[in-house]
Amino acid sequence: MNEVLKANHLPWNVYIVDDVHPLLIEGLQKLGHNVLYKPNSSREDILLGISEMDVLVIRTKTQVDQAVLSAAPKLKIIARAGAGMDNIDMSEAVLRDIICINAGEANSDAVAEHSLAMLLMLFNNLYRANTQVKSGIWLREANRGIELSGKTVAIIGYGNTGKALAKKLSGFNVKVLAYDKYLQGFGNNHVIESSWEQIYEEADVLSFHVPLTSETHHYFNRSRLNQFKKHIFLLNLSRGKVVCTQDLLFGLNQGKILGAALDVLENEKLNALLPEEKIWFEQLCSMENVVLSPHIAGWTKESYCKISQVLLDKLLTLSPKLE
Repeated sequence: MNEVLKANHLPWNVYIVDDVHPLLIEGLQKLGHNVLYKPNSSREDILLGISEMDVLVIRTKTQVDQAVLSAAPKLKIIARAGAGMDNIDMSEAVLRDIICINAGEANSDAVAEHSLAMLLMLFNNLYRANTQVKSGIWLREANRGIELSGKTVAIIGYGNTGKALAKKLSGFNVKVLAYDKYLQGFGNNHVIESSWEQIYEEADVLSFHVPLTSETHHYFNRSRLNQFKKHIFLLNLSRGKVVCTQDLLFGLNQGKILGAALDVLENEKLNALLPEEKIWFEQLCSMENVVLSPHIAGWTKESYCKISQVLLDKLLTLSPKLE
């Protein structure tokens, strides 16, 4: 099939401006396409180099806004090497008939495993215990953990990562609830399709796996927190702005949130935090019941390869669109 595509379709001009696995580059080149691989491209580089491009491949750091799209009159496809599409002006892309694809299914296992790792760290006080032992402090009773078995875990967003997490939780003897505004009829032996009302009533753990949109900006806030019947653990492995940091800190300080695990922050540029953001960040860092990681949940050695393979397959499927 690849040879047929190579023979019947004009060469594409593909601009890859972020780091990707070589198999995407090599796969496109093997089919005779022109690949410009510039993983360290600045915004200025992109604006200058995109005018003749058919395909743009990006990751998280590249913002594809109206200015970038205006500089790319020939652009037909934007390929996001990852899941989230919040760094693309989707409405402008639609107006320009540009197809936007991602590879959310490629790193769902990675995000699900990272979610479990962070949750188990919280339940077993591993962050605090590790720090204490390395400092010569041996406290057993003070670090007594709790078991995941028998708890109720609520997953918000039942896309690729939500589904993967529910499946992995199935071996832990937990009740899994899931809410997704845009999906229905997805309940199975791994998960119970739920409402927010049921989640407020039953959840011990709340885990976010939603895209960042106008609807999900500060999706978790003080108003929502106040509706939970139990004290909860909170995980956010979606986008930082899904959780209102100020209200998260309120919940942690009040004891309503027993612990938090964040792979993402509202502002991930730690050297450019606003004064208020710096205070919030320092408060999070001071808490032993908060686990942080630098937006790496979906970035494993395996997913690095899978993401490029998924994008390559999707680009080949879309090849007639570039005729």
